Amino acid sequence: MSDNEQPDTDETAGREEAGERASRGADAAVSPSELARDNAASSVTKPGPGAVASEAEEARQQAVSDDVNDPERVRVQIRDFRRRHGLEDSEGTVTGAVPGRPRDGSRFDLVVRGQRVQCGAGFQPREVGVVDGRIAAIEPLGSGLEGERVVELSDDETLISGLVDAHVHVNEPGRTEWEGFASATRAAAAGGVTTILDMPLNSIPSTVNAPALEYKRLVAAPQAFVDVGFWGGAIPGSKSHLRELHDEGVFGFKCFLLHSGVDEFPHLEPDELEEYLKELTGFDAMMIVHAEDSRAIDRAPHAEGDHYRRFLDSRPRGAENLAIAEVIERTRWTGARAHVLHLSSSDALPMIRTAKRDGVDITAETCPHYLTLLAEEIPNGATAYKCCPPIREVDNRELLWEGLLDGTIDYIASDHSPSTLDLKDLAGGDFGVAWGGISSVQLGLAVVWSEARRRGIGLEQVVEWMSARPAARAGMTRKGRVALGFDADLVVFAPDDTFVVEARRLHHRNPITPYEGRALSGVVRQTFVRGTEVDFRTPHGRLIRRGEA
Repeated sequence: MSDNEQPDTDETAGREEAGERASRGADAAVSPSELARDNAASSVTKPGPGAVASEAEEARQQAVSDDVNDPERVRVQIRDFRRRHGLEDSEGTVTGAVPGRPRDGSRFDLVVRGQRVQCGAGFQPREVGVVDGRIAAIEPLGSGLEGERVVELSDDETLISGLVDAHVHVNEPGRTEWEGFASATRAAAAGGVTTILDMPLNSIPSTVNAPALEYKRLVAAPQAFVDVGFWGGAIPGSKSHLRELHDEGVFGFKCFLLHSGVDEFPHLEPDELEEYLKELTGFDAMMIVHAEDSRAIDRAPHAEGDHYRRFLDSRPRGAENLAIAEVIERTRWTGARAHVLHLSSSDALPMIRTAKRDGVDITAETCPHYLTLLAEEIPNGATAYKCCPPIREVDNRELLWEGLLDGTIDYIASDHSPSTLDLKDLAGGDFGVAWGGISSVQLGLAVVWSEARRRGIGLEQVVEWMSARPAARAGMTRKGRVALGFDADLVVFAPDDTFVVEARRLHHRNPITPYEGRALSGVVRQTFVRGTEVDFRTPHGRLIRRGEA
C-alpha cells in the first residue's frame, strides 16, 4: 500500500468529474441508481421464495438486460460521448512500443539497481535497464548500467514484478458513485498492481457486445493509471456477440450460474453454459464462472438480520460445490477452457484436483479475504465483511492455503467489488440488505504477504500467485515477470515495513474496508508502469488487448 493520501488537486478533480460526466452517456431509459437500489439486497444475497423458478421474474430481468445492453442504444451513447469530447472515430487504444537497446548505445531510460531484485525463482543483486517501456537488460549488480533516471534500492527494499489483478469491478460507465477508472487504477498502483482486468458487470451497459466494449474503452482510456484489459460477458441471448468481442481483444468471458447481483447481467443455466462453452471452443476462448448453484441457495435459510452465521448459512459450501461440479463436467464434455472465480469452499478442491489430473482445462482462483479473514471472528452487523461467496471458517481457510501450495488453486485475485456506503447498510448492519463485495485492490499484496510470511511462505511465491500465474492464464506474454522483453511493470516493495489500514487513506472511491485498523506488513514505495513511475496525478496507463500484452 502506498503511504500517499489520495491527491486532491484541481487537475485530478477536474479529470474525475469529466470522466463521470462522460460515463453517463445519452439519457438512459433505465436509471443506474434505480437499478442499483432495486438490486442491492435480493440479488446479491438470495432471491425471494420461488424467484429462481419464476418465468415472469426471468422475463423481467431479460427485459432490463435487453434495454440496458441494446447495441443501438449504446451506439447512441458512443456518438454522444465523441461529440461532447471532440474525439475522432478511434478508440484511443495505444499499444506498446517495440523495445530496443539504448538509443546512444549506453544509456537506458530507467535503471533500477539493488541487492534484492526478482530474478527467476528468487532474488539476486541485479541492475535492470529499461528502454521504451520494456526490460532491455538485467545484469549483475556493479555492472554500471547508465540511465536517464537511476533508482537505487535501499537495504530494506525489494524490486518485484507489478501484480496482475485479473478480477476487478470498476463499474464505469454507469455506476461511478461506486467506483471508476481513475479511483480504481490509482488504488491499484498504490497497492503494487500494474495491470487489471475489468469485469463485464456492474457497469452500465454490461460488456456483452462490441459497442459496449468500445464505450467502456472510450471512458477508461484517459483515466487509467495502470494498464487495463477487459473481460467480455456471457448472458442469455449474447452468444452471437462472443466472437466479435473475442476479435476485439477481450481476455475471455464471464458468466454467472445464479443471479449476478444486477438485473442487466442475467445468469446462464447449466445447459446454456454448455452451449456457450461449445461456442468458445471454436476460437479457443476461456469462460470464467461465478460458480454458486441457484437451486441450493434458494433452499438455504434467508440471510435477513445482523447475525453473520445466518448469512453464512444462506450461502452454503454445497452451493459452490454443485456449481463447480457442473463447470468441471461441462468443460470436460466440450473440451473447452474454464476458470472458477473466487473459490471459497475448500470442499471443491478434490474435484478440481481430479479434473486437472484427468486433463480438463480448468483453473481456479481464490481471494485475499478467504485466505486471511475468518467467519468465527466477524462481528454481528459488520457488513463490511459481506461478500459472495462468503468468508468461511478457519478449517476452510487452512485447506485453501494447502490448495494454493499444491497447485490446485492457480492464483490469487482481489475480486475488488465496491459499492457506496449506503448500499453496505452500515447503520442497520443487515446482511440480508447489504451489498456483497470487498474493495481490496490496494490492499491485496500486503494482506496476502502478511499472512504468507507468518506461514513461512516466501515473497517470491506470493508474487508468482499474484502476478506471473494470472498473467499466464489470461494469455499475457509480456507481463507478470522481471525478464528480458517484458513490460517494465516494476514495484519497489519494502516487505518488512508495516502500516495500519485506515479506510480514509485508501484510494478507492468509498472509504470502507474489513481490514480497518489491521496492522499489515509490506509497503509499496514506488510503482512503475512500463518504466514510468505512477505519480497519482497524471494517468499513463494503457488499454491492452488479448494477444498484444
